[in-house]
Amino acid sequence: MTPLQSLVASGTKLWLDSVDPEEIAKNRGFGATGATSNPIIIADLIKSGRFDGEMQKLIQAGHDDEAIAWAMTDKLVKDAQKVFEPVWEETRGNDGWVSFELDPLLEDLARNLPEKERTAKYIELGKKWSAGQKNRMIKVPATPGGLGALEELAAAGVCINVTLIFSERQYLAARDACYRGLQRVADPSKVKTVYSIFVSRVDVYTEKHVPTLIPAAQGQVGIVNAKRIWKLNKDFWANKGMALQHEMIFASTGTKKKEDPPGKYVEAFAGSDIETNPPATNAAVQASGHTITSHIDELPPADVLADIDAKVDVAQLEEVLMREGLEKFADPQNALLKLIAQKREQMTAKV
Repeated sequence: MTPLQSLVASGTKLWLDSVDPEEIAKNRGFGATGATSNPIIIADLIKSGRFDGEMQKLIQAGHDDEAIAWAMTDKLVKDAQKVFEPVWEETRGNDGWVSFELDPLLEDLARNLPEKERTAKYIELGKKWSAGQKNRMIKVPATPGGLGALEELAAAGVCINVTLIFSERQYLAARDACYRGLQRVADPSKVKTVYSIFVSRVDVYTEKHVPTLIPAAQGQVGIVNAKRIWKLNKDFWANKGMALQHEMIFASTGTKKKEDPPGKYVEAFAGSDIETNPPATNAAVQASGHTITSHIDELPPADVLADIDAKVDVAQLEEVLMREGLEKFADPQNALLKLIAQKREQMTAKV
């Protein structure tokens, strides 16, 4: 059994943080059963030149840069959906999903859109990009505008991946909104919601902003934070009688420090729910030769937890990481649009 096969055998659903067709084919062989997309992933694929034929057709059809960005995203996500559709069929909608991120520019600080406008746009776009899609999840960020859209999207039967969650406060707001929507939807057995808790970014934050943590606690805050929220989620849904699992996604699972083993976060969350791992992380874990067993319900010793609770200001952590997260959210979409404009120039010059 390979390391990633042992991860899946422990009870984890393995999703890939990419819609690169080559990576999907490789990781499907490793046991991956879902995938997720974002503007950086789409930009890297366009940059590779492998999709110049599709780009050329869209340019010749007279589409503007924004329309091309969304047409390419839609195509790449649809292609990934086809690969995972048999999993979706076999699990009756409990697995086999591909996540489609809505327009990150709704959160662009330079645009400064009013919250109500952002919420209305998330609802409109969520319905648009999910329509007629069997195994597509819609990614909505846990920002004020995004949180405001969740109830209506769930009530409309849209399957949701709530992303950019760093704190218990965000998770509770997202979960409660989705649950309200599920109570209003015609058929709740067809709607799945997942909650993406970001892990490694939390440890980057504490190293910089909470240097007084004891050595045993430093580098563990992301894991402790995510496991506590996982337990809240597990307990909440346990008695709700839902046909589908409403799960946590452990995201941002790639290590940021060279001295950390590549499987640090992958192994910590083994045993339950979903991990979306970058291709490089999966490759490194496969190469490690480790057999992975369940660790999801293990927490560090009491003195480590006490130190974390005494020193980490979760409200400040959320505020800083959300600010950074929103920059990382909107900037790649602007970069994607710039790349498409450059491609247009090159392709038009050749004609």
